[in-house]
Amino acid sequence: MDAIWFNKELSIEELSALGKRTMAETLDIRFTETGKDFIKATMPVDHRTHQPYGLLHGGASCVLAETLGSIASAHVIDPEKFICVGIEINANHIRSVRSGLVTGITTPIHIGASTHVWDIRIYDEREKLICISRLTVAILKKPK
Repeated sequence: MDAIWFNKELSIEELSALGKRTMAETLDIRFTETGKDFIKATMPVDHRTHQPYGLLHGGASCVLAETLGSIASAHVIDPEKFICVGIEINANHIRSVRSGLVTGITTPIHIGASTHVWDIRIYDEREKLICISRLTVAILKKPK
């Protein structure tokens, strides 16, 4: 299977460049690995990502999921012709985590001409499933 990425030599540096001066940078989301059809990133579980009970906030999990899926879509399309925007996200929070790092991995469910759908799974440091998310992204013609 060939890589799904527009740039077949997708690098961590290329992924990280889109996260500069964004919520991903604020939450210290870091890309760690790419494959032919997946991207992985980590996010710390600390005061920035906690809810009032000291647990990982479900919204923070959604930020990690949307960051992974949106950036994956942005690297499938031709950036000279298209932009991509999230249009729907859902998340099932399976178990809680209080500290450490969580790791998200995104893989495509559907890569079409006008929409992409991504599966994002988030795990704790013991590789226990924390959250399952699905993100739908619209592919739009770039404004001239």
